[in-house]
Amino acid sequence: MRIVSIVGARPEFVQSVPVSRALRGRHEEILVHTGQHYDYLMSQAFFDELEIPPPAYNLGVGSGSHNQQLAGMLVGLEDILRKESPDLVIVRGDTNSTLAGALAAAKAHVPMAHIEAGERSFDRRMPEEVNRLVADTLADAHFCASRAAVQHLAEEGIRDSVHWVGDVMLDTLMTFLPLARQRSKVLDRLGVQPRGYALVTIHRAANTEDPIRLGRVVEALNRVSETVILPLHPRTRLALDHLGMNLGAHIRPIDPVSYFDMLMLEENARLVATDSGGVQREAYFLGVPCLTLREETEWVATVSAGWNKLVGTTPEVTLEAWSAFQPPAWRPPVYGDGTAALRIAQILDQQMIAYGARRDRSLSALRSMAWETL
Repeated sequence: MRIVSIVGARPEFVQSVPVSRALRGRHEEILVHTGQHYDYLMSQAFFDELEIPPPAYNLGVGSGSHNQQLAGMLVGLEDILRKESPDLVIVRGDTNSTLAGALAAAKAHVPMAHIEAGERSFDRRMPEEVNRLVADTLADAHFCASRAAVQHLAEEGIRDSVHWVGDVMLDTLMTFLPLARQRSKVLDRLGVQPRGYALVTIHRAANTEDPIRLGRVVEALNRVSETVILPLHPRTRLALDHLGMNLGAHIRPIDPVSYFDMLMLEENARLVATDSGGVQREAYFLGVPCLTLREETEWVATVSAGWNKLVGTTPEVTLEAWSAFQPPAWRPPVYGDGTAALRIAQILDQQMIAYGARRDRSLSALRSMAWETL
């Protein structure tokens, strides 16, 4: 069977690795990169380090508004789906690439699977929440990282196509963590010791495009009393520069880092503070306390387990948790055991014949409708 697999942003590159390895022994996978993340540190470095095969197509949509990105992706994906005539499209996560892939597959009447389905923040002001909702509405197969996601879909009336498989990001972490420990020298380069710093990432539009919220985050960071390593997303760097916000001497802004370096920064941090869903989960997998710089999270199991605390952007709340937050000793395996990709491949093996038959019926109906309109 022919599968078009769509990626476009850093978390999707990480998620794609174990799934591609599981699928390529069984099916023909055609990897499509939308180009949503496009510079070396945000894109090609991940392909190189994780040995991801070069994509068959790169749409090169680059930066722009959400709608500009979406329009460029839809035009490119329409051509690819027409040319490749796949039996299945795979999207993952909650990015603009996810939304574009879901819409393009639906318009082309190609069955679509959504990996990381069912997660909800219940805040439709977040573009990621809208992307998730649309992808799940259109998906023919829903692969869930958590039991909470299964429940969310059930409450929305989606049940028959739902599979709890675990988190493919855990698969990738378990595969590459030993190699990252061998190869990464990021702590030496930065001159920091294990547990001798906090790691902070800020990239979501709700924080970077709101001067008040971003100012509160910077105020809190400026008031902490330990070294802060701050890998800067291009959006965040632009916002800080535009607003003229000054960072304290104890804050170390650095360029985005590779996957291996990020794993080592996370694993050796005393504390992680972030607005990233992927970083929340990786901190949980690695047993590092996490403060989430948002009022809500789609990764509620990390909060329920006591390893992640929602602090928003109020400096006093952040600072209190910064010094007082203490997770429990136990971390339940709420995101599976690192074999999610194998489960996905096995389920798709069982379903591909049905997907192929459904697609043939859809195309036959479309041809009939087209003939009747002549």
